[in-house]
Amino acid sequence: MEAFIDYFSDMPSLHRSILLVGGLTFFFLFEQAVPLFAITYDRTKHTLTNVFFTLTTVVINFVMAFILLWSADYVVAENFGIIQWSGLNFWGQLIVGLLLMDLIGAWLVHFVEHQVKFLWQFHVIHHTDQHVDTTTANRHHPGESVIRFIFTTAAVFIVGAPIWLIFVYQTFSIVLTQFNHSNVKLPDWLDNAICLVFCTPNMHRVHHHYRQPYSDTNYGNIFSFWDRIFGTYVKVDNSKLVYGVDTYMDKEETENIWTMLKIPFTGYRSHITYEKEEKL
Repeated sequence: MEAFIDYFSDMPSLHRSILLVGGLTFFFLFEQAVPLFAITYDRTKHTLTNVFFTLTTVVINFVMAFILLWSADYVVAENFGIIQWSGLNFWGQLIVGLLLMDLIGAWLVHFVEHQVKFLWQFHVIHHTDQHVDTTTANRHHPGESVIRFIFTTAAVFIVGAPIWLIFVYQTFSIVLTQFNHSNVKLPDWLDNAICLVFCTPNMHRVHHHYRQPYSDTNYGNIFSFWDRIFGTYVKVDNSKLVYGVDTYMDKEETENIWTMLKIPFTGYRSHITYEKEEKL
């Protein structure tokens, strides 16, 4: 356990970079082998667009990383937060910490972004992708990267997360978000088995359907059961999904980086009224 804690307490930046790039490369190739939807679009252009937003996310997280480091040092030094107060052993800290970090730093912020118009304006860039694949995972407006960082920092204080736990959480988060956005067709039995605990492509793709109410479901990133607990879980036939968001279906907007960067500041667009009887 000590070796595990020591490694993640001082996880080299190179290893984190390898995880990000290696994960994208693995799922990128996996999608080529067993895609759910045929890859008929300009994948190079699509990938470069999403890589741009991935890089802005990396830069913002790197610039603000000192805040996470300070927060982790503070909660440990001051014995502050749930796992600091509870006196849990290593396994207790790992399990409870991961659960709560995912709930607050991923599920909750995602849910709130869909409910608050101002925050939705930043998050909508993620939903404008009409060809969801593993590169979509980090297609976030720089402003959303800041919003998510704030929630992650709040989670550190609430949980009382030491730095090793933060890095473990971020490692799981990177891999799972690349996985559950990937355009891969898994056997139903395998996807269903994994989905008992973790978010899978079949589960998360529904969230990227272009119309409500489906885009307001399946918010999870690492663990699938938060959506079941909070009543936001649905299961549909993925082959009927249409990606994107009904208010931004014009490719002139959704494939132009500069236009997408301006979207949060151009005014809120209400969703097109959907037919409640629409079933997938």
